[in-house]
Amino acid sequence: MRFLITTLGCKVNQYESQAMEQTLRELGHTEVAPGEAFDLAIVNTCSVTAVADKKNRNVIRRLRKQCPEAVLAVCGCYSQVRPEDVRALGADVVSGSGDRKGFLSMALQTLEDRQKRELLDNALKRRDFEQLPAGGLSTRTRAMLKVQDGCSNFCSYCIIPYARGPVRSLPLEDALAQVRELVGAGYREIVVTGIEIASWGADLKRSTGQSERLPRLIDAVCRAAAPVRIRLGSLEPRIIDEEFCTLLRSHKNLCPHFHLSMQSGSDAVLARMRRRYDTARYLESVALLKRHFPGCAVTTDMIVGFPGETEAEFQESLAFLRKCSFASMHIFPYSRRPGTPADQMPGQLGNAVKEARSAAAIAVAEEMNRSFRESMIGTVQAVLFEEEAGSLWTGHAPNSIRVYAPGEALHNRVLDVRITGLYGDGVLGEQVIRNSEQAIRNRS
Repeated sequence: MRFLITTLGCKVNQYESQAMEQTLRELGHTEVAPGEAFDLAIVNTCSVTAVADKKNRNVIRRLRKQCPEAVLAVCGCYSQVRPEDVRALGADVVSGSGDRKGFLSMALQTLEDRQKRELLDNALKRRDFEQLPAGGLSTRTRAMLKVQDGCSNFCSYCIIPYARGPVRSLPLEDALAQVRELVGAGYREIVVTGIEIASWGADLKRSTGQSERLPRLIDAVCRAAAPVRIRLGSLEPRIIDEEFCTLLRSHKNLCPHFHLSMQSGSDAVLARMRRRYDTARYLESVALLKRHFPGCAVTTDMIVGFPGETEAEFQESLAFLRKCSFASMHIFPYSRRPGTPADQMPGQLGNAVKEARSAAAIAVAEEMNRSFRESMIGTVQAVLFEEEAGSLWTGHAPNSIRVYAPGEALHNRVLDVRITGLYGDGVLGEQVIRNSEQAIRNRS
C-alpha cells in the first residue's frame, strides 16, 4: 500500500506524523512523495488560527481531487473541533487529536472494506498520555521526543485546550527510555516537545505527593543523552527561574536556544489575553537566561492586532521587543477563533490595521535578528549539518541560527565552524580544521 502523510502545524503534529509514518513502514507499506499517486492519504491538521483552518481545507480538497479512489483519513486539532467540516469535504476517516494508534487501525480497515469511520471524543475528559514511537527516519538528523500533551491555560484567544484537552505528561522513566533508544539510533539532536512543555509533571505525583517540574526532566534527559544535543520546545516564561537556570546551565549538550512565548509587550493586552505573567516577569525570565547562558538565543512569538489593542499599546509592545533584544521572532496578526472568549470581545480590528502592525513588528524583528547574527561573526559554532544548499551545506548552530559552509558529505555530522559573515537567512562560515585533522590530511 502506498501512503502519503501531510502535516500542518506544530512540532507535536510533526512528531505524531513521524510516529504514524514509522508504524506504517514497519507494517510494510511505502510512503510516496507529494504529487505521486497514493492509496491512503493522511492529513494531520492544525487549528491554531483561521488561516490554519483554511490551509487544512485546501489540502483536503486537493488530495481528494488528486486521487478520488484513495482513502482520505483526517486527524488533528481541526477535525477535533470541526468534524462536520471534515465530513463535508469527503473524508473517509475522521479522527481528532488523540488515539493515533486507533486512527491508523481504522484507516487500514477502511482500505479493506471502504466503510467510512469516525473516532472522536471529548478532549477535555482525557487523562492518559498516549505513548508513540519517538524519532523518525534514520536519514533525519534530529528526533522529536514528545513529553507532554494538552494545555490548561485557557488563554482567551486559543482553541488548543479544547482541541487537545488538559495537561498529560510522559513519566520520567519512560522519557529516559525513549531518549536512550534515540541515542542508540544515531540521532545527533533531540527536540523535547509538547503542547505546553513548561507544564510537564503537573499531573504526576512522586512519593512525596509533590508535582514534578520540567527542570528535573531536562536535567535527566541531558544526562541520559550526552553527547547528543538537547533542544527545548516553546516555554512558558514563568518556568524560567533560578532553579531552572542553575540546574541546567552546566549541561554542555543543552542547546542555548530558549523560545519564550510572549504574545504581547503590553500589560493591558496580556491581561485581556489571560496570559499568566506581565512584562516585568517576562523581562526577568529573559535576564535570567542571558545571565546564566551567555550568548544564548532568546526567541518569541507575538500577536498583533488583538481585540482592543490601541496604537499606544502597540507602540508599548514594540518598545518592549527592543528591550528584550530577541534573536528571532514569529509575528502573527490576530486571527478570530470561534469558541474562544476573544472572538466575542469588542474592539475587533480590521485587516488593514493588523497588516500594518505586522509589518512594523517584522521590521523590528528583522533588525534584531540581523544584530544577533552579526554578533556571531568571529565565533566558532558546533554545527549539525543537515542538507546541501546549492554549492554549500547547511545546518544549525546550537543557538538555532542557520549556518552555511562549504564541504562534502556533511549530512548528520557535527563540525566546528568559524562564522565569517552574514548569508541569506543565516550566517556563512568555514570549517575549523584541528591539528590532528590537518596532520591526517597532510599525510594523505
